[in-house]
Amino acid sequence: MNPMSILKIKALFEKFKGNHPKIPMFFSAASKVMGEGSIIEINVTTADGKNLCTNMRVTADDLELLSQLKDIATKN
Repeated sequence: MNPMSILKIKALFEKFKGNHPKIPMFFSAASKVMGEGSIIEINVTTADGKNLCTNMRVTADDLELLSQLKDIATKN
């Protein structure tokens, strides 16, 4: 991965955390209790009131991916 891309993503994520401080706190808390078989549901309500919703059941492969992403994020 390009080091400049990593720096750009890091800066954008820091700005995101400043704009939405509860989101990283939520994901931190959720990651401590989420396990295989947990269900993640995502709802989006658009500005004009339309609603989109989906969900997924967490698998062992999903947990491995999240673990790898967490390792990458903490190293940079």
